[in-house]
Amino acid sequence: MTSSETEDPSTLDPLTTAAYHVTVDGGRDSFYALSIEREDSDTAYLMSDTVVALDQMR
Repeated sequence: MTSSETEDPSTLDPLTTAAYHVTVDGGRDSFYALSIEREDSDTAYLMSDTVVALDQMR
């Protein structure tokens, strides 16, 4: 379920972030991932493995 109402930021739990270096294929390949999550919600999160640096994003 989504809401179009704007929530008051002062009443929300803070965002948490984590960065990962993921290795796959027995160590033959790897990538970086960034996770941004809201602690009070199981559905409010962003996970990205496509951006190396924000200044390179268009």
